[in-house]
Amino acid sequence: MTSKNNILHFDGCNTLELVKKHGSPLLVISESKLQAKSREIHDCFLSKYDNVRAVYASKAFLNQAMCKIVNKQGLGLDVVSGGELYIAHISGFPMDKVIFHGNNKSKEELQMALQLGVGRIVVDNQSELDLLEKVCHETNKQASILFRITPEVHSDTHDYIATANRDSKFGLPLESVLDTYEKASNSTFLKPKGLHFHVGSQLQTNTSHLNALDVVLSLIESIHEAGYLVKELNTGGGFGVKYTEDEDEMPLSYFVEPMMERIEKWSNETKVKRPQVIIEPGRWFVANAGLTLYEIGSIKEIPKLRKYVSVNGGIPDNIRPALYTAKYRAVLANKMDSPLQETVTIAGKCCESGDILIKDIKLPKIDCGDLLAVFGTGAYTESMSSNYNYLTRPAVVLVHKGKNALIRRRETFEDMVHRDLIPEHLDT
Repeated sequence: MTSKNNILHFDGCNTLELVKKHGSPLLVISESKLQAKSREIHDCFLSKYDNVRAVYASKAFLNQAMCKIVNKQGLGLDVVSGGELYIAHISGFPMDKVIFHGNNKSKEELQMALQLGVGRIVVDNQSELDLLEKVCHETNKQASILFRITPEVHSDTHDYIATANRDSKFGLPLESVLDTYEKASNSTFLKPKGLHFHVGSQLQTNTSHLNALDVVLSLIESIHEAGYLVKELNTGGGFGVKYTEDEDEMPLSYFVEPMMERIEKWSNETKVKRPQVIIEPGRWFVANAGLTLYEIGSIKEIPKLRKYVSVNGGIPDNIRPALYTAKYRAVLANKMDSPLQETVTIAGKCCESGDILIKDIKLPKIDCGDLLAVFGTGAYTESMSSNYNYLTRPAVVLVHKGKNALIRRRETFEDMVHRDLIPEHLDT
């Protein structure tokens, strides 16, 4: 991010020119920033340790171009639905590098995964295990699986994105893991490879990862003592990112190095061979590679109370502030060097009082037509977007060293209604 002639440039691209070309709201993704994150993954994890893998958690942001980038960077792909699996497939992503997650996979999704030859299916619960074995039997295919477990540790994050507590919809309860692993190991069609856990998202400390690791390593010992092998340990993601000036962003090494040290020490002490270790960064990989550009519309000032500045987007392109009070930082892209003069609240255009993107942010003097850039929107904005109030979803443009390319066109009114059907008796 740089300022040239009072204008924000992102990965070498003039943001005003991007909006002139592609319109707004506009999600902009920096390929250079993605490459930098990939280098960090390789430097502190993939190149540093033997028998490890890194897999991008695609629910953060996914389309065909992103699949191409992830594959080019030598990473695997984590998907959680048939739709994400389909995008990976049509993009040409290697299916053996795909891990299929999800707490309620349908029979059709499991059939699709087996047909396409995904590398791993992460079994979330006993009923899913039974369904998968049935589908394997019907299709005469084997499935390489990991078991997602609930490590029952606390994670210091919003309740909606904490996933490791006992009362979670995700994962097998600890007391059932050994019996379930044994059952799968004796199946003709199931090939248990190991365990998976995920402790939550947007974590700023490594405490919950390490606490969960202690639980899981003890469990692996029990599985080995019962005569079964755990060849892979997927430790999930959840590594926090910097959204505001008040937050820090810890390097990836802060999370992975203590985990690897603990795993290596455990392996040496117990004489149990260390499993392959897998991490699944998603938000960490893409969040700060993205920003959203909005045009300022109406301005409403309530004397001695608040000044509302509305933009041409909101909940449909970024539900996170309304969903769990997510916070962002922003600038006026066309007034980068202007002094900060007023405190305003950035409102979306939806018919909802809760459609507030940023509350009480200090910006230069604002005029209608100014361009607002909101940082850190690469993760969970486009992927959680909707057509609420029948607003069209933004275009997505990839920028790299001064060049730009559209990777998802702007939605049209026609796109939104193309699935509508009118019963014959109403068509008069």
